[in-house]
Amino acid sequence: MNRVQAISGWGDKGPACFLAEIGGRRLMLDLGEGPDAGRRPDLTGIGAVDAILISHGHPDHVGALDLAPQIGDPPVFATAPVRALSNDERLRGASDLPFGGGASILGLDVETGSAGHAPGAVWMRIGGAGGLLYTGDYSAESALFPSSRPLPAAAMIGDASYGDAEEPLSEQITELVERARWRPLLLPAPPTGRALEIALALHGAGIEVALCPATRAVGETLAQHPDAMTAGFRDAFTPWLAAMPALAVDSPARGAMIVAGAQADRGLSAALCERFAASGEADIVFTGHVAEGSQAQQLMLAEIATLRRWNVHPTRSGLKALLEAVQPEIFLPAFLRKARIPALMEAFPGVRMVSETAAFRW
Repeated sequence: MNRVQAISGWGDKGPACFLAEIGGRRLMLDLGEGPDAGRRPDLTGIGAVDAILISHGHPDHVGALDLAPQIGDPPVFATAPVRALSNDERLRGASDLPFGGGASILGLDVETGSAGHAPGAVWMRIGGAGGLLYTGDYSAESALFPSSRPLPAAAMIGDASYGDAEEPLSEQITELVERARWRPLLLPAPPTGRALEIALALHGAGIEVALCPATRAVGETLAQHPDAMTAGFRDAFTPWLAAMPALAVDSPARGAMIVAGAQADRGLSAALCERFAASGEADIVFTGHVAEGSQAQQLMLAEIATLRRWNVHPTRSGLKALLEAVQPEIFLPAFLRKARIPALMEAFPGVRMVSETAAFRW
């Protein structure tokens, strides 16, 4: 019998870390830290693991790879774009996980497909149709990062970060564009996530865009992996990137200013937030999870900054499409607070959902 244990990532917005026991192998799916500062999986009693499979390179999915010696220091598998964008020695030296296609890993059939959300992000099916589908973080709304329809599987760990929320990305883009036409916007965002998506969308709507060095560097690496971009951007992306003005601490407040550092806790993001909080030259707008105890949270509480979500996870209709594709016998809703699971169960009454415990068998 196969088994999944959510070490972290079920019942709250915690770091991704799932133990999958399939076909006599023990696989860890992601090993993250955050998204709130200092949150790490507790690996006490987990024992040796045969391999760590990485869905994508965001810190809440890879930030605790230094804990790998606690579980036997197993081999790590990740896609080429994820490896190229990482500063982590274990991740840069990881074995290849296909960015779409199949491979045999420790004798198990592992199939992957693009998951949107971030450069090189993949869903993975382990053990064929009778096995497990893990979406990692998934978004079918991204115009920059490609996504593909997951394969059917008996069990599923799926990105349910937004629960039953339904607002489409198109509406969020429209609102940000309108705001940027009236006032300059400072948009702190993850450089390996929605930062480039936001920049492309706003520039395409006629808004002047400036990019910080960290976001530009991610774009330059992404350009070396054209398969990690949707077809519509592959040819035009490098010239577009080269034409974007550079953002610095003393840049004029104009248009949309995209800066790495989604929590405004350090570096240029912190400096620009401090500047605009004091001067009022630009509105500070956060577009994703605001971490507990972060500078972003402090700016929000002081009503100096606002939050306008930019979808990077499935809406209710997006989750419906995933469930229809996978047709799981059992579904673990990942990255969603436990108090919100009943509403999700009500939205999907025909789905057997893990709601009371962090582990299941099939």
